[in-house]
Amino acid sequence: MTVDRYLRLIAGFFIIFSLVLSRVHSEYWLYFTAFVGLNLFQSFFTNWCPMMSFLRKLGMGSCQRC
Repeated sequence: MTVDRYLRLIAGFFIIFSLVLSRVHSEYWLYFTAFVGLNLFQSFFTNWCPMMSFLRKLGMGSCQRC
């Protein structure tokens, strides 16, 4: 898998997980959901995300067709 696919997987997991935690534990977990959403929004404009840098340092491939 590529960094982009891992990024989508992790972001989706974080959003679902924080929504579940907001219902079960505390509504303050919605701030984490908003943080993930805003991070995805800014990455649209800048084509950079901290998680992408982290995944590349772990050795994930960037693009199979590039």
